[in-house]
Amino acid sequence: MKIKTVIAREILASGGEPSVEVKVILESGVSGIASVSYGASAGSKEAFVLFDGDPSAGLGASGKKRYNGKGMLKAVANVNEKIAKIIIGQNAEDQRGIDQAMIKLDGTPNRANLGANAILGVSMAAARAQAAADGLELYESLRKAYGITDTVYKMPKPMVVLIEGGKHADNSTDLQEYMVAVTKDQPAALNVQMMEEIYQAVKKILKANKFSTNVGNEGAFAPAGISSNELPIQYITQAISNAGYKPGEDAGVSLDAAASEFYENSMYKLSVENKSLTSEELIKMYLGWQEKYPLVTWEDMLSEFDWGNWGELTRQSKIPVVADDLTVTNVELLQQAIKQKVASAILIKLNQAGTVTETVDCCLLAKQHGFFTIPSHRGGGETNDTFLVDLAVAVGSEWIKVGPTRGERVCKYNRLMEIEDLLN
Repeated sequence: MKIKTVIAREILASGGEPSVEVKVILESGVSGIASVSYGASAGSKEAFVLFDGDPSAGLGASGKKRYNGKGMLKAVANVNEKIAKIIIGQNAEDQRGIDQAMIKLDGTPNRANLGANAILGVSMAAARAQAAADGLELYESLRKAYGITDTVYKMPKPMVVLIEGGKHADNSTDLQEYMVAVTKDQPAALNVQMMEEIYQAVKKILKANKFSTNVGNEGAFAPAGISSNELPIQYITQAISNAGYKPGEDAGVSLDAAASEFYENSMYKLSVENKSLTSEELIKMYLGWQEKYPLVTWEDMLSEFDWGNWGELTRQSKIPVVADDLTVTNVELLQQAIKQKVASAILIKLNQAGTVTETVDCCLLAKQHGFFTIPSHRGGGETNDTFLVDLAVAVGSEWIKVGPTRGERVCKYNRLMEIEDLLN
């Protein structure tokens, strides 16, 4: 079970810019491969993504910085030249020990020396290698590694970005994501079918209203020139009905405002409606939507720098308030959110934490306090890796948040359906 070889290389992620792929080989010859995603829209407290950033890593043919400074050769070198030295020879069964050794080697609170993209790639690949060595599926191996003893596996339901704006699209809404969230407990294959049929129904509604059906970073529609931030909620609610399902019973609407992106000088600037709102006014607008539409969850509806008002929204909300930029898959920030009662669910992103261990610990703490966990893809820098799906199954997450189209997104749903087949 000892690690024999650790190799990293630079690959391409969904936005056409690089990411890191790592292969860990054990002495027995079995191996695990993982690739690391990162976000175009990211919370300020996320673990550090190490880009090359300057010409020292090499110039392209044009004489300019490789990939406009977004190359990841430094992170690759950190794996091959630094991390490998302390990981080779370690027992792959000791996932927590492997992750702690890399955290210690980095020596910073946010992985700024080695890069979370370097550390996480090794962490995920080691977990996959151990699963292969044991002849287990990854979700089974994660439960074994972290002592998760639930006797029944819970299949997460799809939470699917259908219309996107903010940093994920040009000239669209201020709010970043409008999603359909499946609420019906039924087989994963039927849930995937439902969400894709609703996606096609949204496409027809957009076409009927003369909007473009081009897609943004996450494979969702990005209708340029839309006249309000509320209109997509209406469209998705109508699409649920048009697809033959019952809004609020089979599926509903979830929102991710990514409000930190339009928070300036303690005001929320909504360019679509050409107005600025206080926190209190914005919350009032949201609560009005809650009464009109079949909302399921809302995420990052206020800025990560507006903690006090998060508590007010949580007190008045009838649905789960999901923290993402506020907590960034960080145990200490989650503990603070629990103590201050500023959320009731948490989005989970592996690269926000930087290791598998820190991610699982965050999930288990959330579960202990009754928070839903929602493992999520990333916009702009997603890869074909499906680790987040196995993680969601291992920890009993309520939903997985992934876009409806493009190969790096649909592979997650294909893995979800594969796991369901394996469990039946």
